[in-house]
Amino acid sequence: MENELNNQNIPPQKIGEQMDVVEKRSFDNELSAMDFFELAKHRLLDVNGWSVLAGTALSNFQLTNSYGNLVNRLVQEGDYLRIDIPGPGSKAGDGYDWVRVETIAEEREPGAEAISVTVRPASNPLSNNDDTAHFLTEQATSTFQVKRIGTHIYAAEHGRNELANTYNTSTTDNIRNMLVGWAATLGFSYPQWKSLVSGLLKDPDK
Repeated sequence: MENELNNQNIPPQKIGEQMDVVEKRSFDNELSAMDFFELAKHRLLDVNGWSVLAGTALSNFQLTNSYGNLVNRLVQEGDYLRIDIPGPGSKAGDGYDWVRVETIAEEREPGAEAISVTVRPASNPLSNNDDTAHFLTEQATSTFQVKRIGTHIYAAEHGRNELANTYNTSTTDNIRNMLVGWAATLGFSYPQWKSLVSGLLKDPDK
């Protein structure tokens, strides 16, 4: 069961780099773990709260609907995440990086449950420009996951097929994406995801 929950909703790794950031928390009994899973699940779906959870100024996440309009609700399939990362933004993204929410998948079996949110780099929904407005190509994915197995809760970010996006019509964007993508492959994005997955599992009063 644990292997299935780890892998079933994570796209396969084929090209480029991959990243796996996992945090674990254990409870004295299954009831406590079940209650905390519901809290962690809500935190995962509340994208607008990610920056506060992570407790870091590395990036800011804002949820939008399928038209690119800012919304204040839990994430849904077809939504976009508008990401403001440090440094120059992309021209194609009007200063931001954009990903589209591709799938939200839930699983439940006796003694175990999981929810996964997979996003993929996308074009700017507010623009007619079809260029991918992200420093990674649209082949890349990030899967954010919370799962419970017995009395253990796991939070994770699984990056797959990470390649720098240097195929846009804007030379400036291509240079910017190459530099940011290069930094990501060197592990500079790891602290951000580490902070986020740790935040998903922190005590409510902290």
